[in-house]
Amino acid sequence: MEKVGLVLEGGGMRGVYTAGILDFFMEKNLYFPYVIGVSMGACNAASYISRQIGRNKAVTINYVNDPRYIGYRNFLKCKSIFGIDFIYNEIPYKLEPFDFDTFSNSKEKLIIVATDCHTGKPIYFNKDEHKDILTIIRASSSLPFISPIVKYKDMCLLDGGISDSIPINKSIKDGNNKNVIILTRPKGYRKEPFKGKKLLKKVYSGYDGLINSIENRYRMYNATLDYIEKLEREKKAIVIRPKENLKVGRLEKNKEKLEKLYRFGYRDAKKYYDEVIKWAII
Repeated sequence: MEKVGLVLEGGGMRGVYTAGILDFFMEKNLYFPYVIGVSMGACNAASYISRQIGRNKAVTINYVNDPRYIGYRNFLKCKSIFGIDFIYNEIPYKLEPFDFDTFSNSKEKLIIVATDCHTGKPIYFNKDEHKDILTIIRASSSLPFISPIVKYKDMCLLDGGISDSIPINKSIKDGNNKNVIILTRPKGYRKEPFKGKKLLKKVYSGYDGLINSIENRYRMYNATLDYIEKLEREKKAIVIRPKENLKVGRLEKNKEKLEKLYRFGYRDAKKYYDEVIKWAII
């Protein structure tokens, strides 16, 4: 496949749907030449590029009720509801080892999206140009209010979904005429305006660009969904998304719901596989 991109939305724990899709693709040895991911989409993309079937499912579901993974006690240690050391040190190096060598040597291009807190604009990190991949993934996944700003080189970064939730435009700009887009919300979903502007301006005082992006995120997100529907009609994109609304939250801890959502992703990948292959190689 040439000039075919794989675009991965975030969504926190809803990203286990994407994990199911990518596991099926890996079982079929289907690897897209260009992958771009945001937040949990970036986490899923990393294990896809490293060719580790089942790893994202294990990381998401096996530890979701471990207080070291998600828990308010973590605020005392790292000012985050997520256990930063546990997620980005103990899990990838000890509990669910990440294959750094396969990841680094893979021929696929991977772009990870984060948000510059000063400008409020997206920054796109190419895996081949940055060695500290876990820090970049952490930045892409650091949700406002519940995670601290990530310092990387001379940048202050937060979740990529703030500024570019579904980076289809970046993929097209990079030369991909066709794109497979994996979303984590069912068709018809639209984001509501942000509530809590006073708190936003208090917590992120001095980061005017970030404040502006958070306040206007719903407009950007909904406009992107409208554009994606246009691409579908023009046969320039295949969109895979949950058919059922399981009401899985961004910080969902119900393992039964997460297992079911994973199975839905795997099932949908199986359903779309032949269509994707035929469409991608024409």
